[in-house]
Amino acid sequence: MTRKAYMIGTGIGNLAAGIYLIRDGGFKGEQITMMGLETHGANDGAAAADYANEYSNQALSNSKGFLAKGGRMLNEETYENLWDLMSSVPSLDNPGQTVTDDILNFDHAHPTHDVGRLIDRNGPRINPGPDNYRHMQFTNKERALLSTLMLMPEKNEEKLNNISIAEWFKSSPHFWDTNFWHMWQTTFAFKRASSAMELRRYMNRMILEFTRINTLEGVTRTPYNQYESLILPMRKFLEDRGVTFINNRKVTELEFKDTALQDDIIVTGLKYEEVDNDNKEGHIDIAEDDMVFDCNGSITDSSSIGSWDKPVTENMEYAPSAALWKQAASKFYSLGHPDKFFNDRTQSEWYSFTITTNNHLLLENIARITQQQPGNALNTWIDSTPLMSIVVHHQPHFHAQKPNETVLWGYFMYPRRNGDFVQKPVMEMTGEEVLDEFLGQLAAVDPAKDNIRDHFDEIKKSIVNCIPVYMPYASALFNQRAVGDRPDVVPKHSKNLAFISQFCEQPFDMVFTEQYSYRAAQRAVYTFLGIPLSEMTPMHHYEKDPKIMARAAKTMFR
Repeated sequence: MTRKAYMIGTGIGNLAAGIYLIRDGGFKGEQITMMGLETHGANDGAAAADYANEYSNQALSNSKGFLAKGGRMLNEETYENLWDLMSSVPSLDNPGQTVTDDILNFDHAHPTHDVGRLIDRNGPRINPGPDNYRHMQFTNKERALLSTLMLMPEKNEEKLNNISIAEWFKSSPHFWDTNFWHMWQTTFAFKRASSAMELRRYMNRMILEFTRINTLEGVTRTPYNQYESLILPMRKFLEDRGVTFINNRKVTELEFKDTALQDDIIVTGLKYEEVDNDNKEGHIDIAEDDMVFDCNGSITDSSSIGSWDKPVTENMEYAPSAALWKQAASKFYSLGHPDKFFNDRTQSEWYSFTITTNNHLLLENIARITQQQPGNALNTWIDSTPLMSIVVHHQPHFHAQKPNETVLWGYFMYPRRNGDFVQKPVMEMTGEEVLDEFLGQLAAVDPAKDNIRDHFDEIKKSIVNCIPVYMPYASALFNQRAVGDRPDVVPKHSKNLAFISQFCEQPFDMVFTEQYSYRAAQRAVYTFLGIPLSEMTPMHHYEKDPKIMARAAKTMFR
């Protein structure tokens, strides 16, 4: 009997697993079935009208322009699995090249160099002086605390069980006012309530970036949004080889074989609903030799989309991907604790927005105020009450974007807080009010006599759309956790179930990266197919490089 693979979720991790099965496992596409609720996954980027169709229960009063729920940054030095696998996926834009070629060629031609990373009441921190963001601003106590955290061996991670970053630095509240924290929290999306365990992993895995976080020179950008630059080429690769994609299918239950000691994890069936067909129920029989790859958690689950004239209506649904994980975990004690990540929105919620304009007036003013060109910037208004950041990508950011159009993306890390210029919680703002808050933040730091506020009317006439999105689980992968809260990629005693997501457990690597999902995919495929894990893509350990550690030490005292 031909062995089959079933993917629950069509995000980047399961797409990667499908490619590994074909490239390294000799599978044919006909052996693989992909089932998902939408096509975009966490790597968003599409015309707003596409989302209006997918989220039919959240009709957009204005479906013009573009929408990106979130933004992701790559890294050339530490995304080893991504570059290796995507070197096997053909480019959709440049025949004869691979996706890896596409991205690295673009990035080398358009390197990131952020000169206005932090913006305070006085504008971008680019002048020499104590507030210059190249200075980390640590006290000796903070240096000791951060060094102790970073140098803790991974075998001792359990000492950080359920400890937040706030608790780790509780003896030094000055830490929250350092340039390091201002940059770190908004580059990687940590909050004070986030896991100290994950901060330790980041400090090790990304130590190379510690010395250049002020300019983001280590950030690798894709030519277009990541849906078009990564997801679509992966889907095309799989479709061309006969992989079956079933969109809008929600798997609701994993059925397991009863065994004598109730130890062995053997999936025997999948129950599902067809969400675009009145939730019609169905069932798939799974043979013991088949494989099931489950995305046991998605940070874009239960999102709510607002409109130009309507705020979001918070979707209170427990994340569907985590609900399936929870159903499985209720049967086997070794499958982790999804509630640690999906039952406390205060640790994880964000509110993002995408602005589309029909000319470049707003773009020109942003470039003037922040003193940098599109493609370089992640700007954070550190004094803004809801903590606002914006990213202006290299234009165009979408294939369908017209030459006269500008698209930019931003987010508020604390959506329950009031705006500084629109006196209501960000959660309650319409798209137009989000735009007003954003323009207010720009005007407050504009040093020119001809202030941008004098051109608000003209700018607003150029706005095609401003679409807000509430994501309750955007930072859920950073929630406080303990060892054992995340299931292993292939849990002990599992015969045919693997977890591929940001919520599975792997040594050393860090979440909130495509790399983590790609590596989980490789680990799962190699385990099930009996390929030695020693043959997995080698990873760099920059934390063991004396030269890099010396530069990091110098930066810590800068």
